[in-house]
Amino acid sequence: MKIAIGCDHGGIVLKPAVIRTLEELGAEVVDLGTYTDESVDYPVYGQKVAEAVASGECDAGVLMCGTGIGISISANKVKGIRAAVVTNTFMAEMTKRHNNANIIALGGRVVTPEEASDIVKAWFVAEYEGGRHQRRLDMIADIENKYFK
Repeated sequence: MKIAIGCDHGGIVLKPAVIRTLEELGAEVVDLGTYTDESVDYPVYGQKVAEAVASGECDAGVLMCGTGIGISISANKVKGIRAAVVTNTFMAEMTKRHNNANIIALGGRVVTPEEASDIVKAWFVAEYEGGRHQRRLDMIADIENKYFK
């Protein structure tokens, strides 16, 4: 599985733990930046990762900023993306099982690198359940198709 990752300066503290965890799980990691703790604009990295996932270049993505919120909002502006902010392993597992989130977003000011590692693992290994959840994802896609021209 090929996973795109991206972060701004607020999320870079989590990046080494996320990369290490994904690689330990057998994923190929595509690092789309940023690479230092100098201030940058999170929408740039949200868009890069979202486009890599939406195009099929990558199978899924992990985003990191100060809270995970801004960068996830940016990613969700790309058609086909279901980016979810997660702060614990239960949320990570459920967003894959029920929402089939193709991107998760973490906050470097919200979770520790150790927690980020556990969260990424819970999301990565969880499997989408389909069934009744697919009807809801189809409804989300209908909304997306109505407004994304």
